[in-house]
Amino acid sequence: MAKKIVLNPGWPRAKNPGFAQGTQVGDTIYVAGQVAQDPDGKLVGPGDMTRQTRQVFANIEAVLAVADATMDDVTKITAYLTDMGKYGEYNAVRAEVFPKGQMASATVASPTLVRSDFLVEVEAIAVVGCGR
Repeated sequence: MAKKIVLNPGWPRAKNPGFAQGTQVGDTIYVAGQVAQDPDGKLVGPGDMTRQTRQVFANIEAVLAVADATMDDVTKITAYLTDMGKYGEYNAVRAEVFPKGQMASATVASPTLVRSDFLVEVEAIAVVGCGR
């Protein structure tokens, strides 16, 4: 039976959050919803969807790296946006991060996230090595 491995990039903000930043079972990785916080927990890009989205994807990339996976290994993302009027900004960054668009994707409108200054949260599923 496959064992669950907890994936944490060693961020100060992730020391005692009550959940793992990611988990791995076999070759499959589940990345917890990531928001626009730097490793110390400071908000990146207040009011700026583009900057927040870049930070969110950088955080996902960092969690994947703990398991020697890359963004090319991502098979599914789910994004939560507080303002669908800013979807174009989010989507432009997503297209940069995933230029081939070879993952399943869903985007959900959310009236608010865990903090009112977060504009976007993204969770991801990846399979180690599938994108190589």
